[in-house]
Amino acid sequence: MKSPNNIDFAPAFSDAIVSTGLARLGYKYVNLDDCWAEGERDKAGNLRAKASTFPSGIKALADYVHSKGLKLGIYADAGKRTCSNKMPGSLGHEYQDAKTFAEWGVDYLKYDNCYNDGSKPQTRYAAMSRALRNAGRQILFSLCEWGQEDPAKWAGSYGHTWRTTGDINNTWARFYNFNSRFEQHLGEICWSWQVECLSHNLKFTQDPDMLEVGNGRMSIEEYRSHFSIWALMKAPLLIGCDVRSANKETLTILGNKEVIDVNQDSLGVQGRKIRSNGGLEVWAGPLSGKRVVVVLWNRSQARAVISVKWREIGLSPSTPVTVRDLWKHSFVSMNKRYRMGAYVAGHACKMYIMTPVRG
Repeated sequence: MKSPNNIDFAPAFSDAIVSTGLARLGYKYVNLDDCWAEGERDKAGNLRAKASTFPSGIKALADYVHSKGLKLGIYADAGKRTCSNKMPGSLGHEYQDAKTFAEWGVDYLKYDNCYNDGSKPQTRYAAMSRALRNAGRQILFSLCEWGQEDPAKWAGSYGHTWRTTGDINNTWARFYNFNSRFEQHLGEICWSWQVECLSHNLKFTQDPDMLEVGNGRMSIEEYRSHFSIWALMKAPLLIGCDVRSANKETLTILGNKEVIDVNQDSLGVQGRKIRSNGGLEVWAGPLSGKRVVVVLWNRSQARAVISVKWREIGLSPSTPVTVRDLWKHSFVSMNKRYRMGAYVAGHACKMYIMTPVRG
């Protein structure tokens, strides 16, 4: 299919998702963020694609993305204006906008929280949720409420995923502190982000923001840690870099199938922080087949030993296990059955799957 006459990156980005092999690994959404629309609605009150960026319109773009076997996401806001203040929000236009998105062939909606009227987000997000359910098309609803009103207690009634914090950014300091609010509700959900197979049975998950991997201001080890923790937590794996120009190291991280398989594990239970001492942390969680995923994460500056006992991660000390290193793609020989440990560089991590050996 011929690419639509769009100046924006989206068609080329779609092509890159396919050509790099990332689509085969489950990356399916090409999402437009803020500023995709004109600054004002048309005379009928409809949102309009920005003509200078999308001269063929969003429907043509959606058709092209779908022709690549991918899905198109779009952005709107539960206020009068979006966060950039460069396009209209959807407050008071929920049914009109949801119908527009469905007619265009949109598959995903990120719904932000700027320039709202001060009413409870539960009310404003519920309105868009009802509108999407009546729009005639299945659209994944991502609530970007920033975690302000404790969305873990209510967002699952309205959408599929919700933001737990404000934006992270491409710095170690901001990434380091990402999870202070997220951790309050770890374990309260029981399903992973199924990026490959959307269905009406999709349950809900918490979202600590899109990935910064590949944006160039953190080290390779820091990006591996970022990707490992997001995968263990069953967070949405939304690529935030330009895939068209991504280097080999970035694609290796984003394309680590063994780590992605943890994120997509059929058991669907989030991993969580087990222990932290002086920046030396152990994260773990159950996987299908009675397996356990473990991340030894060194958030300090200096190389250090991090160890964990079997009992801490839900394994019996008498249980023999195989240990798979997901970044080295190799098995680790074990000298003891009740404890494991490793040297971990500063800001780096080790990620393992522990599989009980059946006698």
